[in-house]
Amino acid sequence: MAPTTRAGTHWAVDRAVSLPEVWALVAVFSGLVGAWRLLGVCRAARAGAKEFLGSLPRLVVCGGHTAAAEIGRGVVSEVWGLDLATMRWEAEPALLCARRGHACCAVRGALAVLGGFVPRVGEEEIRSRRVEMLSKGAGAFIKLPPLSCGGIHGAAAIAVDETHSASGRVLLLGGYKGGIATSSVQLVDLATGVCTPQADLLNRRSHFAAARLLDGGIICAGGDGGLSTEEMWAAPVQGALEAVWTWRGLPAMSVGRSGCRGCVLSDGRFAVLGGYSTGADTSSCEALTLGDDEHWSPLPPMHDTRAHFACVAVAGCIIVVGGYPLRKSAEVYNEALGHWLRLPHDLPHDGGLSSMGGTLL
Repeated sequence: MAPTTRAGTHWAVDRAVSLPEVWALVAVFSGLVGAWRLLGVCRAARAGAKEFLGSLPRLVVCGGHTAAAEIGRGVVSEVWGLDLATMRWEAEPALLCARRGHACCAVRGALAVLGGFVPRVGEEEIRSRRVEMLSKGAGAFIKLPPLSCGGIHGAAAIAVDETHSASGRVLLLGGYKGGIATSSVQLVDLATGVCTPQADLLNRRSHFAAARLLDGGIICAGGDGGLSTEEMWAAPVQGALEAVWTWRGLPAMSVGRSGCRGCVLSDGRFAVLGGYSTGADTSSCEALTLGDDEHWSPLPPMHDTRAHFACVAVAGCIIVVGGYPLRKSAEVYNEALGHWLRLPHDLPHDGGLSSMGGTLL
């Protein structure tokens, strides 16, 4: 076999860096922010980065509350999608009814929206039982059967991985019912609206952070009243067949947080961001390490204070947008570099937006 020459090595390197497929792999390992930076390297890098970015889901923001002088008048039905390749917001089909403080999640590639406050003409807002869904690529939302458990707002929704329902199932956690925060957990069949009670949360929670862990468990933290408590729904013995999943308490956060948001980082930690804490909206963030040594560690604060905002984790990053006090700014946290960057395009809503739903679709 002939020895490799310096000229041959240079040819191989030049050949590799000219292939968009190679840069697409680089983009995958670079994460969201790294892929954006590759757009300015060279033509092949730009093509590879665009291929990776084009494979990512959109951040979809729906409904919410904006500035208005009268009660109920500031609730909107707008839906916006953020294309992670172009970083531009695009209008999506509007909700069938304006709402705020609702729960939403992605179910089988569709956007499911449940409950929330809805305005009535000439009257104050009411808690709604309404459910609607937007399938990916569809031109309009469709109305689904209402929640059998009644009107609710300030709850969290987590999709359930199963195929036993025509439209999918969602776990609806906590929220306000009749003006009181609850600890209820309901398994909602979207095809029928039937809500089946599950094991209650350990604490009454509303407007709190919730997410699904990498192992399928569910974690919740904070909530109205300045809760600092946290809990997790998981099997008592990891990997045990037919084990009954139960809620167990976790170490409390450093501060209480209402209207906070949470997501799971790529290393498995649970991050909780912002919220209303110690008498003011905050930009502070912290993350819980799970396992044998469960503990909280601070994360860099966001540029802006936020509560009741949209938050998603994608490709090694966290994206946050909007929130109280009626912000329209958006920013991204790069896990690899450990800092926040402002996104170039704000929400296209002059009055800012809070109490909206947000998910990847």
